[in-house]
Parts: sequence; structure tokens; C-alpha cells
Amino acid sequence: MPHLPARVAPETRLRLLRAVALLPALAFLLMALTPPLNHDVAAILNFAERWVAGESLFRDLIDVNPPLIFVLTAIPALISRFTPLDIVTAWLLCVLCLCALSWWMCLRLRQRAEEGPVERAVLDALIPLVLVMVAYDVGQREHLMALFALPYALLAARRAQGLATPRGLALGVTVAAALGFALKPHFLAIPALVEVLVLAHRGPAAALRDRLPWLMAGIWLLYLASLPLVFPDYLGFVVPLVMDFYLGNGGIGLWDVLFTDRMGAATLALLAAMALLLWPGAGVPARMLAAAGVGGMLSAWVQHKGWSYHVVPMAMATALLAGWVIARWFDRALAPGRAMAAAPMLAIGMVVALAAVHIRGESPWRQIWYGVLAEGQLSATLKREVAGERLLVLSPDIYPVYPALNYARARSTLRTMNLWLLIGAYPDCPEGAPRYREPWEMSRPEFLVYRTVAEDFARAPPGAVLVAKNSGIPRCGAEDFDPIAYFSRHPAFAETWRHYTRVVHMNTYLLYLRED
Repeated sequence: MPHLPARVAPETRLRLLRAVALLPALAFLLMALTPPLNHDVAAILNFAERWVAGESLFRDLIDVNPPLIFVLTAIPALISRFTPLDIVTAWLLCVLCLCALSWWMCLRLRQRAEEGPVERAVLDALIPLVLVMVAYDVGQREHLMALFALPYALLAARRAQGLATPRGLALGVTVAAALGFALKPHFLAIPALVEVLVLAHRGPAAALRDRLPWLMAGIWLLYLASLPLVFPDYLGFVVPLVMDFYLGNGGIGLWDVLFTDRMGAATLALLAAMALLLWPGAGVPARMLAAAGVGGMLSAWVQHKGWSYHVVPMAMATALLAGWVIARWFDRALAPGRAMAAAPMLAIGMVVALAAVHIRGESPWRQIWYGVLAEGQLSATLKREVAGERLLVLSPDIYPVYPALNYARARSTLRTMNLWLLIGAYPDCPEGAPRYREPWEMSRPEFLVYRTVAEDFARAPPGAVLVAKNSGIPRCGAEDFDPIAYFSRHPAFAETWRHYTRVVHMNTYLLYLRED
């Protein structure tokens, strides 16, 4: 008994150090759960909520995203519809479940019996951090895909080495990854590169006999075949209508995008991490993560925008790849006893370093200041004035309109998420042209916006109209683009607009309330 405290103390210390190593993951998780919700996620949630309420997807709700993201987002929308939970809470709960599932899959797929003490301690702390370290971008399509691209890469490593995997686990990882990769066509670069690497390890005969890649391909073909049957308006109406405008909206050259701050930094980090693979002990899982990272880089590159969430998959793969190889190196560089003793502190050092790298412009600063900045004030105003109402939103912005609408439990009546189709119709100021085109001069997308906004507005007048002071359309001489003046040329809009008299002024928005 006198020796009990001496025996228990090291175990208690080890548990405390393991808990400390998980604190960065917990901190980033709290950032992800704290307002504001990611703006693109919020906009898709608003569309899913309207779809569940009865509006027609890709006819009343026009967006270039393939339908799978709306199908998945309909799950929290249905939870919100039939439970006391609001849609933001329902969505966050669903994403938490997906993060936990990805964590569990990675845990099951690791070759724990072969891991050294540093490798085990680092992976125990690093994987949960990697799953949530994107903070504000948690829930984005890239993040949802990457959650299951990581276990897919670990499964590919086991397949490449000929290691047995429980059938249920292998099927679950494959189906989840296939759905993630199907969210955007660009994502298919990841499984393409990973499967080429599996083939290189196993040889063509064994790789082609593996049923898992064929299962993924079957899921993609089934999804593709379902589009004209289940969502005919997507291919027949939306894609021809908006694709030219979308591809030209906000894009930069393929060469230039490599030198943007986010894309350039993520690419350099990936190249540096891949250099670690020159060490012979890096391991097959690290090589599979490198293939996933390169696929993520190609996916971000071809979208030629360089936005923060585009680099999420490559950033997650890079972080796990680098941490894994470095941990394996420590296990081989240190004597077994020293490696065992140093493992907890090395794990803490790695996750703290990774967390420090990802404390940047987005989080936690956006969360800390959201309530006091203009974006948070918009949310507070909508909650106060139009909670639960329908709004016509005449704005070029996704953020901060979303998630302000979501927090106010209000719904946009616009058929698109913002006025981007109208912005695409007025990219410049042709010399001698009138400020607004006449209906017979309009392109098909512009006339669709002009007609449907006016007709929808008159048929079912919303409780309020939110108008951005900045239209997002270039000023032509002394004439700014006024969306109210533009749509008031339609008699149905002008007649209905007479009933909106009360104005709430904000920094960048005007809120017009209907006076019955």
C-alpha cells in the first residue's frame, strides 16, 4: 500500500497529458459551434428548408450545386420541421455526428498494434483536431467530403498492404467516401489518385479484383443516372441557364490562383509535407494521404477561385500526413524508453503547433466579434423585426445575409441565393446604353430574374424587403444600380411596393416593412 501513490501518479499524469492534447480540438470544435454559421452552409440550409416546405428544387430554387448536397441537407431541415430544434442546431448536431463517425472510422482503421508510442499519442490527439481545425468552414461541402476522404485513404493503405479489414467497416467507409466525392465533380481527383497508388502497390490483377472501387463507381453511376429522372430541372433548366454566368463570376486565372494567399500557402505546405515521404519509414498511410492531398489541390485549383474552403481537403490531408511521418521518425530516432516518456509532450507540441498555424483571419476572431460588428447587428435586427417572416432579399451578398436569415428563422423568397444572375447580366457599363435594359432586350437569365421577382412579390407579398446599399453592380457615371428602381418598372412589383413604407436603416442594408 505505501507504494500505491507512486504507482498511480504516473498513470494520472499520463491521463492528464492526453486530456491536454485534446484541448486544441475541443477549442476548434467550440469555434465551429459558435455563431456565425458558415455563410454557404447557411444559404444551402435555407434552400433545403424551403424545399422541405414545398418549393420545387431547381425550379423555384435555382442553384448550380448538384442535388446531393440539398438531399443531405434536407435531413436537418426535416429534423427542424418535426422537432423543437431550429435548423441551425439540427445541422450542427448532424455535422457533429459525422465528425464523430469519421473519428471512429479512423480509429478502427489505424494499425494500432504496429504503432510506436509517439505515433499512437500523436494520432490520438491529431486526428480529432484535423477533423475540426477548419473552424468557420466546418460543414462546407469540401469539409464534408474530407471527413470521409481521410478514413478512405487509411482504408486504401490497408488494401495496398493486403491487410484484412472488417467487411462492415470497409463497406461503410467506401459508401461514405463515395457520397462525399459525389458532392462536386472536382472531388473525383482524390479517389482517382489514391486508386492509382493502390494499383501501384498491389499490381493490376489484385487491384482490379477489389470490389470496393467498383462499389464507389457504381454509386456514382447510379447518382448520375438519377439526375434526369429525379431532378430533371437541374440538367434541363438550371445548368443551361446559369453555368456561363457562374463560371465567370469571381474566378481568376488558373496560374494566378496558385499565388493567392490561401491556395499558395496550402500548396507550399503540401509540398513540404510530401518531402517527408523521402524518408523510407514514412509508411503507406502517409503516401495515401499525400495522394489525397494532391487530389484536393487539383480540386481546388480547377475551381480557380482560391477561396478558403476550397483548400480544406488538402489542408486536412497535409496536417495529418506531416504529423504522422514526424511521429514515426521520433519513434525510430529515440530509444524505446525515451520515446514512451516523450510521447505525451510531443503530441501536445504537435497539436499546439498545428492549432497556432490555423488561428488566423477567420477563427476565432470572427466568432468573438460577430455580435458587435455590422454582420451581427444585421442578425439582431432581423430577429427583432422579422423573426419567422418571409423576406425578399435584394442583395449581392451571401454573407452576412446568411446566416442572419437562419438565426432569425426567416426565409428568403428569392429564387436564387442572391442577385448573382442579375450581377452577371450587368458586368460593365456599355457606352451609350441605358442603365436598365427593357424586357425585350434582356437575356434569358436576366428576364427570368426580372419576371419571377416581380411576380412572386405580387402573388405572395413577404413581410419585409431587405435591400443592400451596395448592389454589387458597377456604377455607371452618376447612376448607381438601384434594385428597387429596376424591379419597379414591372407593374406588379410597383403596385405591391406601395405597401412597404417603414424603413429600418443599418450600416449596409435597408429593411422595408410591409404596412397592412
